[in-house]
Amino acid sequence: MKLGLGSYAFRWSIGIKDLQPAKPMTAMEVLEIAHQHGLSLVQYADNLPLDRLTAEEHLALKARADGYGMALEVGTQSFDAEELARYIPIGERIGSKILRVALDAEDAQIPVPELAAQIRELLPDGKRAGLRFAIENHFNYPSPRMVELLDAVADDALGVCLDVANSICAGEWPMTTVKMLAPYTINLHLKDYEITPDPYGVGFRIHGTPLSEGRAEIEEILGTLAHCPDDMSVILEHWLPQSDDMEATRQLEHVWLGRTVAAAKRLVPGKHQA
Repeated sequence: MKLGLGSYAFRWSIGIKDLQPAKPMTAMEVLEIAHQHGLSLVQYADNLPLDRLTAEEHLALKARADGYGMALEVGTQSFDAEELARYIPIGERIGSKILRVALDAEDAQIPVPELAAQIRELLPDGKRAGLRFAIENHFNYPSPRMVELLDAVADDALGVCLDVANSICAGEWPMTTVKMLAPYTINLHLKDYEITPDPYGVGFRIHGTPLSEGRAEIEEILGTLAHCPDDMSVILEHWLPQSDDMEATRQLEHVWLGRTVAAAKRLVPGKHQA
């Protein structure tokens, strides 16, 4: 498997919603960090939208990645025809083999047959650009419905971007999600998490940890995905909580990434740089 960096590993340094740094991390800076950690690729998600860059900037990004012997992948949110009309050419321009799509809350309200029909209309353009659509299991889209959708479309150009923790929000235990979506997986988002009780006994809290330092059953997850192609990308992310000191939080993103990369190189099958 090929280890890559996901842009959501730097959600606070890039900026999200009202929490914007004075100088947001750029797409090129994310690439440089991935190269410094010896990773094989970068996947840019919707928190660092590549449609805000020019075609010249896309080509410069690809040229830098090519010089490092690295690959690039692109992602966006929702199967909106206008959105994908912007992103399919971007994916082709940067040489991406995957277009990761996260279904949002509005998508979850669309009946499966209707959404399947929309996706079928979009697949030919993706295929011509050399892309496979990878639907990420997101907070509001249960895995059984995802399987129903994938079976309804029934096209090799459509698969799953499997996130190992997102579906907790949909009421699924992670290994339930992994086993259900493993046959369709073409891209993996790997992160770890911990569950800690409230100090006053009022429920509990799920929060992120660096890889291998939480509850995620990494070896079992990877074993369940052993059938996947050797060149499938494994994108490293984490759920670093915000704090009252956002500058310190942004610095901590680098620390967490270092620990996550070290664990991934130890646990994920493949030839990874030391």
